[in-house]
Amino acid sequence: MKAHEIIRRPLHTEKSVLDIQDTNTYHFEVDRRANKSHVRGAVEQLYPDVKVVSVRTMRTPGKMRRRGWQRGRTPEIKKALVTIRDGDSIDIGY
Repeated sequence: MKAHEIIRRPLHTEKSVLDIQDTNTYHFEVDRRANKSHVRGAVEQLYPDVKVVSVRTMRTPGKMRRRGWQRGRTPEIKKALVTIRDGDSIDIGY
């Protein structure tokens, strides 16, 4: 897989913004087949000035949702929490 296929998008939540400010940890949605070494390589390839210190991954299961009589399911996603070296930063638009 290529780097832009592994890293799908940055996650913008209140917790992710606080993690960026406090611990220099960025949250990304990643491909479900990617493992920690794939994510580390993709981040360092997409952002060449950044050195990754640690990667944590988690799978979020899809949930049942209803809208009127119709039932559906939200997609299952995989998240990666990437901690980078102090002094480095990633410009992801916020």
